[in-house]
Amino acid sequence: MPAVNLKEILQPALVGNSAVAGLVVLGWEDAVAYVEAAQDLDSPVILQAGPGCRKHTPVPVIGPMLRYLADQAIVPVCVHLDHGYTAHECLEGIDHGFTSVMFDGSKLTIDENIETTAQIAEQAHAVGVSVEGEVGFVGYAAGAVSKGTDPIEAARFDRESNADAMAISVGNVHLQTEKSGEINFEAVAAIEAVTTGPLVLHGGSGIPSKTRQKLAQETRVCKFNIGTELRMSFGAALRESIAGHPDSFDRIELLKPVIGPVKMAAKRILAEFKGA
Repeated sequence: MPAVNLKEILQPALVGNSAVAGLVVLGWEDAVAYVEAAQDLDSPVILQAGPGCRKHTPVPVIGPMLRYLADQAIVPVCVHLDHGYTAHECLEGIDHGFTSVMFDGSKLTIDENIETTAQIAEQAHAVGVSVEGEVGFVGYAAGAVSKGTDPIEAARFDRESNADAMAISVGNVHLQTEKSGEINFEAVAAIEAVTTGPLVLHGGSGIPSKTRQKLAQETRVCKFNIGTELRMSFGAALRESIAGHPDSFDRIELLKPVIGPVKMAAKRILAEFKGA
């Protein structure tokens, strides 16, 4: 099945009161695990390459790699460039196989954010690529503090940016290692009242599973970005593999056993949204 764009993968979720997981990719092994998990469950999935991934493996390499996996899959797979901070980054992703790009203009003024997102969307849509934007700022567990999404700004962005989805800040935080995030449902409702498109929550690892399901079932939040809990599974499995192969120096031998545990972690996440 050819790779799909973000709009194609989110619209069924929006109509069906469910959600799709955007799983953060750092390399070949976790990407394979995610696709295998999605195929086992007959579930759509979004493979996301963020700034850290792209710094380690340049876009001209990671884009075609993920696109290859997506095009070979028997379920809908979107290949998504996450947190592009410039138009150049987003356009580079489009040129190298990504079917969706996120322009993160959350640190710009709302006028600049809308203007740049609209410019990217015009070029992306011309070649069948979707665009995600962000209004408000989603902070980090051990870093910058969040700035909640202003419904007035969200309404403008929804009307004027031509983005296919909008990431919002309503209590979600990046890089949380425990599911302790408290989502402000009143803030979500205020944003929903003045917008029409799919909503996205970054920092999904820090949101309790029951809260994720409630949001998927009862709101227009239909994409959750999840990375930290999967990285934790990967790290634990890699340490076990290294301990179990003390004499090995072959990276393939050391990394291959990691795919199974990461696949199981991804299946738990995908099953949660499949049943939402």
